[in-house]
Amino acid sequence: MARIAVIGAGMGAMAAAARLAVAGHRVAVYERTRTYGGAVRRFERDGFGFDTGPGLLPVPAVYRDLFVKTGRAPLEECVELVQVDPSARHVFADGSEVSLPNASRAGVVSALDLALGAGAGQRWGDFLVRAREAWDRTRRPLLEEPLWADWAVLAEREPYPAVPHKRLLRTRQACTLAEIGAWELRDPRLTALLESHALGYGLDPRDTPASAAVLPYMEHAFGTWYVRGGMRELARAVYERCLERRVEFVFEAEVRRILDKDGRAAGVELGDGSVAEADHVVAGVAPERLSAMTGHELYGPEDLRPAAGSGPGRFTVFLALRGRPGPDAVHRTVVHAPDRTAELDRLHRATDEPARPTVTVLRPDDPALRPDGEHESVVLSAVSPPGAQDAEERFADLLVEAAEQAVPGLRERLLWREVRAPGAGDEGTGSGFGALGAPALAAGAGRFLRASNVTALPGLYRVGGRSHPGGGLPHAGMSGALVAGLIVEGPDFRGSQ
Repeated sequence: MARIAVIGAGMGAMAAAARLAVAGHRVAVYERTRTYGGAVRRFERDGFGFDTGPGLLPVPAVYRDLFVKTGRAPLEECVELVQVDPSARHVFADGSEVSLPNASRAGVVSALDLALGAGAGQRWGDFLVRAREAWDRTRRPLLEEPLWADWAVLAEREPYPAVPHKRLLRTRQACTLAEIGAWELRDPRLTALLESHALGYGLDPRDTPASAAVLPYMEHAFGTWYVRGGMRELARAVYERCLERRVEFVFEAEVRRILDKDGRAAGVELGDGSVAEADHVVAGVAPERLSAMTGHELYGPEDLRPAAGSGPGRFTVFLALRGRPGPDAVHRTVVHAPDRTAELDRLHRATDEPARPTVTVLRPDDPALRPDGEHESVVLSAVSPPGAQDAEERFADLLVEAAEQAVPGLRERLLWREVRAPGAGDEGTGSGFGALGAPALAAGAGRFLRASNVTALPGLYRVGGRSHPGGGLPHAGMSGALVAGLIVEGPDFRGSQ
């Protein structure tokens, strides 16, 4: 039985802790805030509740597997999962709109043809077939296996297939999402639908590799799910599963230093000067903070070194509304920006020109998130550049303006609003609010891969959205499974079969 110190109580860290504990190890989690869950938190005021992080769960199989592997009660006995249908309503710049059924290719094709014109559904359906090919080529190395030592193979090869072009009498290889939209979808509304999946992670479709086609494919193939009571309920269930497996949690315990002995991680030193010895250390913290804790170079000469620096973040507005939602209310509406180029330039090219963003409107029909049946809680979110807090009220007005296309009579129903800008202090998380972590993607010269779960310091492992396989709730759970496998089975672990 090994002693394992886990730094941070985020979703990936807790997933690793539960799996390690069930394997017979003694696991202690040190969390510098007062609670668990990382970015999966809830804001409450006047009887209203709001998810402050992810509002929906893609690929629930990741957490189903976690619960199957760590105890008797399956996930569905610990939380109530609800499939969101329609998956989303999209309102485009020209005023057209479409509601897409959840996890139904035939239904999506029919809906797009009806809403956008004959042929639109077929082009999207053909795209999903190619996206599945990219998924099949990258699923294991990017999601189910530790990052390859020869990771450059993933960085150089574009897995999205080339498409025959009748006029050119040859195949044409799309290298970016924008090229897929222009060459294959050939409709600005379908392009907006495609690119919104990357934009939600702060990625610029103009330089995001075509392999990002797996993002809409994952939503199509595995559906979109909501956890009744809000996503905080999923964090609670994972935390309670850890407790059942006798994982020890120490809150308000900041790790100041990672100890090493004979060139190997040997425990942690806490802010009060106390020391907890360990045979392995699992760190669910940002790379720069991890480096400061060790005083070591954590990358070997051949390791992937992701670029540092802050990018766009999630800007969120919580709305408390009087009146119950109407019978045609949709759980998720995406109101696309009127000027795609202006939006992307503002995000990624440091222009100060104001641009109304693409806005996601979440309206969960959940009694747990409102004071009574005569009120409604709504979450608006958009991606904004660093520094948006300098003009946050003005930017919040743009989100509310867009949301009026999803919530009739919004301004007349509004009781109050709360604004959270990227980088603002987030109560309880111990870090800036709204940080975005994209899933790992192939191609793109390695810029979209994440740091390996193993480090150059033996016995020290990375977990969570800043490490392989990247950000998002499913990927955090996958990172926990990979780290647990590396510790339990050793460096030859190659993922679940």
